[in-house]
Amino acid sequence: MTDRMRCSAGGAVGVGHDGPNASGRPCVRRPPGPQGPGLREQTPRQHSERHAPPRPCVSAGGPKVISIILLLLCIPPLSTAQTLDITGEVSWETMNINATVVLNLNFAGIKLPTGRAQAEEMISTEYPRLVRPTILSIPVDSSSTVKDLIDQGEFTLQQVGSIALSARRIPPALSTDLASLTASLSIDLTRIGAGLIRHSRPADIIRPLRPLPAAAYTGIIILAAEPLPIHGRNTGSLVLPCLFPKIWDTEMNLIYNRNMMNIDTARQSGMVRYVTESSVFRPTPSGLSPELEVLVGNNPLRIFAREVYGSRPTDPVIDRADALTILSSETNLRLLREGRVALMVNAGVLKSPLVYD
Repeated sequence: MTDRMRCSAGGAVGVGHDGPNASGRPCVRRPPGPQGPGLREQTPRQHSERHAPPRPCVSAGGPKVISIILLLLCIPPLSTAQTLDITGEVSWETMNINATVVLNLNFAGIKLPTGRAQAEEMISTEYPRLVRPTILSIPVDSSSTVKDLIDQGEFTLQQVGSIALSARRIPPALSTDLASLTASLSIDLTRIGAGLIRHSRPADIIRPLRPLPAAAYTGIIILAAEPLPIHGRNTGSLVLPCLFPKIWDTEMNLIYNRNMMNIDTARQSGMVRYVTESSVFRPTPSGLSPELEVLVGNNPLRIFAREVYGSRPTDPVIDRADALTILSSETNLRLLREGRVALMVNAGVLKSPLVYD
C-alpha cells in the first residue's frame, strides 16, 4: 500500500487528498487512529478547531450592539424606583393626600454633607411625578375621576402638576444611619375641587310649591355609616367619598350639588365634610366634636340616608319629608349654599393607600 491513497469511484475514504473523487463528492480524511502506515494524526489544536462549533456570522457593528444589549439586561440602570420611594394615604376625613418620600442616598450616589442640597432638590423635582397617579385617581363625583376629566378636556395635566407643587412640606430629615433623606408632604384635596368650580353664581334651588312649616337649623348631618341599598340596583354598598357628592330625595329630585353653592365657599371648603360616628356622638352639649360643631353649629338637622346612588355609590338619598324640611325654609336653604353639610360614613372608606404607576 502506498503512502498516499486516491479516492475510488465508489467514494472510498482517501488520505492526503481533499479534492473531489470520481463521484463528485469531496474526499475527507480519516479520523486519527491506528488505521495503517503513513496516516498522519491530528494535533490537539487541529482537532479542537475541526470539532469546534460554527462561529456565528455577525454583521458590521454587531458585537458593539450585542455588548450594549447585554449591559442593559445584566446591569440594572440607576432609576428613581431604586432611589426614591413614596408611601402614604388619601384621607377624606382631613381632605388631604399625605405622602412620605424617602431618598436612598447610596443609590443616588449622593455624599453628605455636600450633597444635602442636591438630595432635597431631587425630592422636590421627582415628588410631583410620584404623586400624580394618586391625584389622577381621585373620584370627582359618582361617575368621574380626575383622569376621566382630563380625557374629556375638562382638566389638564398642568393643573395636576400645579396641585402637586402646592403641597405643604415638612423639612426633610436624615435617617440615623445617614443612608436616606425623608420628606413629608400634604396636598389639600379641596384644591382639586377648586379647579372644577366653574359657575359664576349659585344655581337656584327648586323650592316646593307648598312649603311645609320647618324649624331653622344650624347645619345638616346625613347619617350613612351602614351599608345601604343602591338605588336602581339589586345590591347594596357603603357610601363612598368623592369631591362633589350629590344629595337626592326618595323621589329622585336633586336636592344639592356643587353649582348650588356660593363660589368662594365651594372653592375654599368643598361641598361636604366627611366624618365618622366618633364626631357625631359625643358627650358634649351639642353631641358633636368641637371641629364639627364649628361647621354645622349646635343645632344641626340630623337625617338618615335611605339609599345610595351612582355608578360609584357616592350620593346619599334622603326621605322626601326630610328634603322638604330643608327646601321649605330659607334659613335651611342657606345651609346648602354655605356648605354646612356633614356626611357621616363608615370609617373604613375614609382612608385609602396611594396609587402607584
